[in-house]
Amino acid sequence: MATADPNLSVLTAMITPAVLISGAGTLLMSTSTRLGRTTDRVRHLTARFKVLVSESGQLEPLAREEKRMIIRQLPRLARRTRIIQRAMTALYVAVALLVLTSILIGSGALFGAAFGLAPVILAILGAASLAYGALLLSFETRLSARTTHEEMQFLVDLGRHYATLYSEEAGRVAREV
Repeated sequence: MATADPNLSVLTAMITPAVLISGAGTLLMSTSTRLGRTTDRVRHLTARFKVLVSESGQLEPLAREEKRMIIRQLPRLARRTRIIQRAMTALYVAVALLVLTSILIGSGALFGAAFGLAPVILAILGAASLAYGALLLSFETRLSARTTHEEMQFLVDLGRHYATLYSEEAGRVAREV
């Protein structure tokens, strides 16, 4: 009967944190994109608000309602940014802990050092940090959906406004004037 190569068992033990590191890396990339999109959204709303408060912007249909919507959204966007930053921090901590876990497992086998439960504890902390980051991202997604819903409702209202301008009734009234 062949005995298992102890080196292979060390490599196998080192792969488990590597899989979690890969998952954390994927989340970090998408989270970085989210942060960029949130920043771009704030810039867009700021520019739009500047237009709406100008003399010509105040004449736009539903300008007052749009300004109110923007004012309601800015605190949510600030909150989203803070949540995304916390999630990124948690994900970076997870990566660091999981890399340290792999290093301890590999160096323990290479140098014959006994680290006891340290690699297991680090792996658990890394996985917990990864879970916390993912949980924060789910909260941020809900906030994002809320602001998107609010904007869609504004667009529906704007569409209704324009529809009344071009309805037959509105055309008849315009001809009578």
